[in-house]
Amino acid sequence: MTHGIRPYWQNFIGGEWVDGGDGGRITVTDPATGQPIAEVARGTPADIDRAVASARACFNSRLLRDMRPHRRGDLMLAVARELDACVEEIALLECHDNGKTLAAGRAEVALTQRYLTYYAGLADKLEGRQIPLGDGYIDYTLHEPYGVSAQIVPWNGPLPVGARSIACAIITGNTVVLKSPEDSPLSLFVLAEACQRAGLPAGAVNIVCGYGHDAGAALAAHRDIDQIVFTGSVATGQSVLRAAVDRVVPCVMELGGKSGAIVYADADLDRTAASAVRGIFNHAGQICSAGSRLIVHRSIHDDLMAKVHKLAAQRSVGPGIEACDMGPLINARQLDRVEALCRVGVDEGATLLMGGARVPGMPGHFMAPTIFTNVRPDMRIAQEEFFGPVLVVLPFDTPEEAIAIANGTDYGLAAGVYTRDLKLAHWTADRLVAGQIYVNEWWAGGIETPFGGMKRSGYGREKGQEALLGYVQTKNVAIRL
Repeated sequence: MTHGIRPYWQNFIGGEWVDGGDGGRITVTDPATGQPIAEVARGTPADIDRAVASARACFNSRLLRDMRPHRRGDLMLAVARELDACVEEIALLECHDNGKTLAAGRAEVALTQRYLTYYAGLADKLEGRQIPLGDGYIDYTLHEPYGVSAQIVPWNGPLPVGARSIACAIITGNTVVLKSPEDSPLSLFVLAEACQRAGLPAGAVNIVCGYGHDAGAALAAHRDIDQIVFTGSVATGQSVLRAAVDRVVPCVMELGGKSGAIVYADADLDRTAASAVRGIFNHAGQICSAGSRLIVHRSIHDDLMAKVHKLAAQRSVGPGIEACDMGPLINARQLDRVEALCRVGVDEGATLLMGGARVPGMPGHFMAPTIFTNVRPDMRIAQEEFFGPVLVVLPFDTPEEAIAIANGTDYGLAAGVYTRDLKLAHWTADRLVAGQIYVNEWWAGGIETPFGGMKRSGYGREKGQEALLGYVQTKNVAIRL
């Protein structure tokens, strides 16, 4: 193993670093080279049992529940401070196990710290209410933690996604068992180290790396978990929900998207082109809310596509360690899938403006920036999620047609509008079926804004104050004086 990365990482259970129960290991590879960079302890169902038992014991001890809320917030502030010393280590890990650039890896740490400090500030602000029942009665509500929160986080952004779920759980008095992604688990182990140094009670946070069909399935179906937070594909999410239904375990589900942006004739084409290119090619399109469909008014279609094509062609493709604009896909399986769906698009009659295949002559899993035009709404490439650097462009003539195209998939995670007309922007946002609407900038918003899906993109919200409501249940206390 090379790259200055620790060759072996253990799981974090009950405040201790432990090997896998059967001694197994998972090899982590660099998607830019296909070469191994480290090994991690392979979590088994037995390890999940141990982690859940540890989380249950911590929850039952009431160490977190009885703590003053602002003290739980202080714990998250301490974790954020501990990450200050880990920025370069995490950036290197994100580069070599995830395909990000060093700059993007550093930005991941800053984002993670923002989540931790944001929710730390909310720890003492989640309030109940008093309900008037008339003379002789007092009635009030309490926000009660669920208990053990089972969290399954994705490989494309494990550190910030994991941290925000952990922060929400801890400040509301829950404990956590987190299944880290086997493709890119390393940064979450550094987060576990930060939690340990920050003084979180043993068992409050447990992080186990394992395969989805093994450790992930065992966690979702465990008899002693009280809540599930899942980010991933629809197919995997359905498996999680089937496991949860037997015990009626509440879930927060974020299941991906096929997000479309409507570009009206009056849009600023230069700014729209730059935003659209960033929205689909950032992290090689491996973002659940990527702007993968561009729905363009026919009168400006050719002018906009010339600008988009030019910007896309300027993006360098290569290893993140070389500060290239676009890195690799996460593994060979994902590269094969994206390339195969591109071939479907050609067979369906769409026009391949650029890309459409892997970058030749390069080790690793590099996909060329790809743009399809002359796409019909019923084509598979307009309906299915690539999770790669592929933009499909669909023309429209009327606002009503644009809305129909934008809403015409099973997904409803994000959508966009580009226009100078404020009334038209509001009219469009009101009719788009998506959890978040970006107007004139893809990914406008921030950690303060609730994030989640409609339709098959899931339910529940992460980010913002609203996320906390997914980690608590309301208890009503009615008193006859």
